[in-house]
Formats: sequence, structure tokens, C-alpha cells
Amino acid sequence: MGFFDGLFPGRAADFDSGSAASNAIELTKRHSQVSLTKQDAATGHLRINLAWRMRTSDLGGSSRESLLRHPLKALRPPEVVGHSQSMVNVDLDLGCLYELADGTKGVVQPLGGLLGEINAAPFVKLSGDDRFGSASGETIYVNLDHRDSIKRLLVFVYIYDQTPAFDRTHAIVTLYPSNGPRIEIGLDERHPQARSCAVVMIENVKGEMMVRREVRFVYGFQAELDRLYGWGLQWGRGYKTKAGR
Repeated sequence: MGFFDGLFPGRAADFDSGSAASNAIELTKRHSQVSLTKQDAATGHLRINLAWRMRTSDLGGSSRESLLRHPLKALRPPEVVGHSQSMVNVDLDLGCLYELADGTKGVVQPLGGLLGEINAAPFVKLSGDDRFGSASGETIYVNLDHRDSIKRLLVFVYIYDQTPAFDRTHAIVTLYPSNGPRIEIGLDERHPQARSCAVVMIENVKGEMMVRREVRFVYGFQAELDRLYGWGLQWGRGYKTKAGR
């Protein structure tokens, strides 16, 4: 699809349910779920990426409004605002609560080095810990070739340090299935005191792999998400080792 196909909505998009500009499905409150099975994307490795940057919409209006008024801005590279201790002290982490078909439950997250496994249970693997908001962000891989072993996965984001800053960052979680358009969930709601957010549930519903937007902010950490979704794990306070730059 050409660039100008995205600027003029009269032209057909490659995917009816996706964005003409980005070939992506955006999950919203109104359109909150999509079936990976019906997209023929319930096999292979599902990549889930968290990326964030400093929020700039307060200064110049939202990026979507800006593109409507000045469509040629889409030709410019995206604005990236540097991260430093003087600007913001925030460390967004990506995690995943898992429940397998055999009843096994647990968590994959940077804290505690619980990085998971991709070819063995829980079939969920975290690539590593991005502490500074790099362009690549943090990524979780899910092996959907073992989808029959997976009951449900709750992908969440939490702020490790003591500074709630969801209102000062623009964060987006993107799912890249093995087939079809990517799936985007933006964390754009203003919850300045929230420390964690349940972002998306991936659930095996009678053999169909469903992706459902959650975007539920809470003021505690993983234990509060656990209580909200009934995981039943035991939690204790964890700490990271000091990172160098």
C-alpha cells in the first residue's frame, strides 16, 4: 500500500479492520477484541512489544490532530525526546501473568529475572529489561504452536521505581502476529498516580485464540493485578540491581 493511500481514506486498505495509514488494528474501548485464529495468526511466535517516549501532546496537540491538519508531517521521522534523570525518573517494565491448561500459574517479568521459556512451559519469553526507553523497548515472545497448552495470558506494564509517571509518557503495546496486521493498544489515558496497567488479555476460548484490550490502571503493583484477575499467586517485594548506562 502506498503512502498516499493512507492519507486519502477513500482508497481501500489492505485490512478492513486495520488503520489505512499503518496497516494495524487498534484496539479501543468500542472495538476491544480480535481473534488471532480468524486472522490465521494463531501459530508461530507472537511478538509483544512495549515502547514509550516522553509525552509531547501537551505542548503541540495530539499527533493525530496534527496529521489531519498537516498531512505531510507523516513524511517526517517521528519525534524522539531523549530520556534523562533530569527529565523523568521512570522505568516502564513489560510483564505477563500466565495460566496454562494444566493449571500451572506464574509470571514472566524483568523483576527477579523471571524471563520464561519459549520452547517449554510457559511458552512465554521476555527478551530482557529496557530501563531507559530505548527505541526497541521490551519484547515478550509467545509460542503459539503450543496454544493448546495456554489458557490465558495477561500482558501488563508497571513502573518499577517510586515515581508514578504514566501521565508523562506515551506508551504503546504492539502485538505482531505471525500473519496479518499488527495489533496496537495505546496507554493514553491519564492516571498520574497509577503504578501498573493491565494492557491486554490473550485467552484460549474453546480453541480460539482471542486478544482483548483491558487497559485497566491500578495504584499498586503485580499483587493488585493478581487480585483483580484472580490469579492467586504469592507476591513479595523485589528489587533490581543497579544498572549502568
